Amino acid sequence: MSKLRIEQVGGEAAVEDWQHVHNLIIPTGPLSLDDVRERVRRNRLDVAYLGDVLVGCSTVRPPADDTSTATVIARVLPAHRGQGFGGEIYAEGLVQARKLGAEVIETIVLASNPDGLRFALAHGFVEFERYVLPGDTIAYITLRLS
Repeated sequence: MSKLRIEQVGGEAAVEDWQHVHNLIIPTGPLSLDDVRERVRRNRLDVAYLGDVLVGCSTVRPPADDTSTATVIARVLPAHRGQGFGGEIYAEGLVQARKLGAEVIETIVLASNPDGLRFALAHGFVEFERYVLPGDTIAYITLRLS
């Protein structure tokens, strides 16, 4: 097991780190700092570090609208992929989703991220929807844990 440290976003530095990872991996949907601060109020956002080095981030969207479905998204910076960090970040997100009452787990991957798609498929997710947001050209892929 690595010495990866996963922390819930709280302070401004963590908000900036989470934003950096998100915007690098999802360039079609960049978020402002205010956008991230708003997401902190409704989702569980974590950042992951190896020592003091930023490695990735995650989002856990809790079940809503009387469903038992949560969304767990793990993001790893390209320089840190293939080292098991995504699995650790995902595992922590899954624990948090289960604590929130999730029975069904979904994830979302930008179609231009083949590493993320391979990761999701290797962890038991199955694609069930593709959609393109207005004004975008790259699809988002929604997958469900089977």
